[in-house]
Amino acid sequence: MQRKIQLLLPALLLLGACGVEPAKQASGDPAPLTASTPASMNPAFKYPATRRIDHIDTYHGTQVADPYRWLEEAESVDTKSWIQAQNALAQPYLESIPARERIKQRMTQLWNYERYDVPLKRGKRYFYLRNDGLQNQSVLYMTERLDAQPRVLLDPNQLSKDATVALGEFVPSPDGRIVAYSLSDGGTDWRTWHFRDVETGKDLPDVLRFIKFVPVAWTADSKSVYYARFPLKADGQGDDSKQREVFWHKLGADVAKDPLIFKVTDHPTRNPYVQISDDGRYVIFWLYDGSQSTGIYYRKLGRDGAPVGETVRLIDSFDANYQFIAEIDDVFYIRSNSGAPNAQVVAMPVNGKKETRVVVPAGPFSADEVSIVGRRIIVRYLQDAYSLVRVFDLDGKVQYDVKLPGLGTAQGFEGGVDDNETFFAYADFLTPMSISRLDLATGETQVFRAPKLAADTSQFVVKQVFYKSKDGTKVPMFIAHKKDLALTGQNFVQLYGYGGFNIAQQPSFSVPVLVWLEMGGVYAVANLRGGSEYGEAWHEAGTKLQKQNVFDDFIAAAEYLVAEKYTSPAKIAIRGRSNGGLLVGAALTQRPDLFGAALPAVGVLDMLRYHTPSANARQWSSDYGLSENEAEFRAQLAYSPLHNVHKVCYPPTLVTTADRDDRVVPWHSYKFAATLQEAQSCANPVMLRVETRAGHGAGKPVWMQIEDYADQWAFLVKSLHMEDAGLLSQRAGAGAN
Repeated sequence: MQRKIQLLLPALLLLGACGVEPAKQASGDPAPLTASTPASMNPAFKYPATRRIDHIDTYHGTQVADPYRWLEEAESVDTKSWIQAQNALAQPYLESIPARERIKQRMTQLWNYERYDVPLKRGKRYFYLRNDGLQNQSVLYMTERLDAQPRVLLDPNQLSKDATVALGEFVPSPDGRIVAYSLSDGGTDWRTWHFRDVETGKDLPDVLRFIKFVPVAWTADSKSVYYARFPLKADGQGDDSKQREVFWHKLGADVAKDPLIFKVTDHPTRNPYVQISDDGRYVIFWLYDGSQSTGIYYRKLGRDGAPVGETVRLIDSFDANYQFIAEIDDVFYIRSNSGAPNAQVVAMPVNGKKETRVVVPAGPFSADEVSIVGRRIIVRYLQDAYSLVRVFDLDGKVQYDVKLPGLGTAQGFEGGVDDNETFFAYADFLTPMSISRLDLATGETQVFRAPKLAADTSQFVVKQVFYKSKDGTKVPMFIAHKKDLALTGQNFVQLYGYGGFNIAQQPSFSVPVLVWLEMGGVYAVANLRGGSEYGEAWHEAGTKLQKQNVFDDFIAAAEYLVAEKYTSPAKIAIRGRSNGGLLVGAALTQRPDLFGAALPAVGVLDMLRYHTPSANARQWSSDYGLSENEAEFRAQLAYSPLHNVHKVCYPPTLVTTADRDDRVVPWHSYKFAATLQEAQSCANPVMLRVETRAGHGAGKPVWMQIEDYADQWAFLVKSLHMEDAGLLSQRAGAGAN
């Protein structure tokens, strides 16, 4: 199965001209602040003093002030002291909210349910993750029969006192005797890979370092792996400002002597992702360049896994998105959106004796993910943002549709070319993730594990609506609430969005969201342009010069909720993470009158500098563009949250980030919070919450997730005056216990 590479992610007042030649002043506050401006004009909170410096950058003749550039120096004493002062303001404020403890208790109750991830079968063994409820990290198990008692293979909870060492990925060898697994420490995206002998339960001495985002790939003999790591800096650490290089490691060999197999030498931003065909005869280098264009190269392998011959550039046009699915009998099966925005499956013979043919043509729905298991093509379509799973034979003839429990999200469907079964997960807004087995021959499904919640979800309903955005585009939105909700315009709404990087926002289950619903809240998810809900055209409509479409879609969603009497502006909270943090920041600065509270989390908030060495995210330029390009700079400057803060009254805002986030570096949030605090012209709070020993979100222990959401939900209760409406007494006890 082709997992999506998600590079995910994750306020300056503009001064006048200076220098030899006059330059245009960027649009911003009508009365730009000088370095002597007081730290805050808001008498309600004594915000930490934030030093301003006279730093100005010039972009295409436009001068842009950056008075908080020093906050980009994460390890400086001044920055660390400033963070401590911000947390010293935010944490007591959040902990003093009476509802916080009740919310935390209810989240803890609901989080305490047994849950599983999709099993992987390798050889005669099954591997899967399980959490008994409140374990901070899920545990890796192995069994040889699904009806037998599994054995613990790796328990990450034993690796650190604070549970912040997390299992990242695991990849069993083809014979199932060894499991390669990665660990992350304290939330970082860096992974250290280890190899565990399944029989003994002990690690081999081999350790691979300096790897991010990509797994290892086993050779067919289960004796070696191919892996892509970053080159080393002078200090011996990985340099993720460079491109990955592919190495070959034989178990037991000296890692320092692993041979370099492949590197990109003709383009500065293309990065390789490594796969090996099921029969072990090909190593595939899938080169991605942002979220839109990819290429596929390959090299033949010998029986011992060693590379043979030269690298072949099967697809190197980089004019569309191509994803290697599988190789069968010297034919590569590839998901492609070249000339087919909704994507199709094509077969490309590697020997050149036959022409490329379309196996599964593009249809009315976006073919979001494709896998080949048991010589069957499994396509997961997005039908208005929920899953439709269809199975084809290798000639493209429809075999059957997989029966799903409802309108939700199905994922998984991994396995080998010759397997007779596969597993998948299903979830929706009211149903936690269940795991089912699919018999590939018959199409019959059987539930493997289904969780039991200590809550009554039958009191809620989920509907899908369609609304018009500013330019008339029809946009879908999911809305969940209690069945007896009255459309009085007085309900409390949490509006969530993302809108970027070709990632769809599909129905998913969340304990914090369920608690919000129990509290009487309405939860809405808008399927904004920039995602993959309707294929590549939908994605492109929310990128670069068209990025404003995403924010227009989000604002229109809020306006729809008001017009349809779900709520009123003072009762709408907006929330988003990473690229969604950018979304919230842009909506907040463009329409502060439309929202009652804002929760931008780990957001990309300085659009002019997200790609610079201190942020190291140039690969996002396929969605955002670059400030070096004048047209893209003008578009970025118009919406960049950091550059569009004015002296107006902003709704209560809780900016959240983490000190070890190396995907969306935390200075985005630092600079935005500092500027928003300075510009705030009313008594509404602007708080910054910075987690320690945490990163962008992956691997965050359960205890830390509960604390995080309890803070955010408590902030909303106070900011939206939910306690005044008596909602807290209705809920945190309303569901079953």
